[in-house]
Amino acid sequence: MSVDVFSRAQGAYSRGFTLIEVMIALMLSGLVVLLAHQIFTGVVTGTERLGEARTSLDRDANARRSLTEMFGSLDVGTEGAGGFAGRPERVEFTTWQRVASGWLERRRVTLAAQGGRFGAWSDVTGVEFDYLLEPGANAAWVREWISPVSAPVAVRVRVQRAATVDTLLFVVGSRG
Repeated sequence: MSVDVFSRAQGAYSRGFTLIEVMIALMLSGLVVLLAHQIFTGVVTGTERLGEARTSLDRDANARRSLTEMFGSLDVGTEGAGGFAGRPERVEFTTWQRVASGWLERRRVTLAAQGGRFGAWSDVTGVEFDYLLEPGANAAWVREWISPVSAPVAVRVRVQRAATVDTLLFVVGSRG
């Protein structure tokens, strides 16, 4: 008979949870929710940073592509084209540029850093241009090229930003 009383008493206690068990369960649930929130916040922040980086890379690629096309379709030495005026801080020339209508038009272009911008790049602190005289292993770069009838073989552009300097090399298409 004593075994029956003990099993009945044990059964009465095992039907519910104690206050400590409930508090531990609530605390663990709260920790799981807090950790899940931090994980999802990190994923959203990472996605936003990835989008910003992708936009920046697209902007850089488009700026380089535009400069490559400009220097590649340079028009110097033809009637009405004007000359090539290259200085250390700016360059001016005539080129064939694609317009919104889809065809090419001759336009005079001036490239220089203005107000912290150079083309599509922002946060630019300075731009320097150098001009290649002739191709070859011992070829010389000069700081200025001013000619009404010819252009250099290539143009080297150093874009200075807050912490970096990008050096870009553009081969000139038609040299006049």
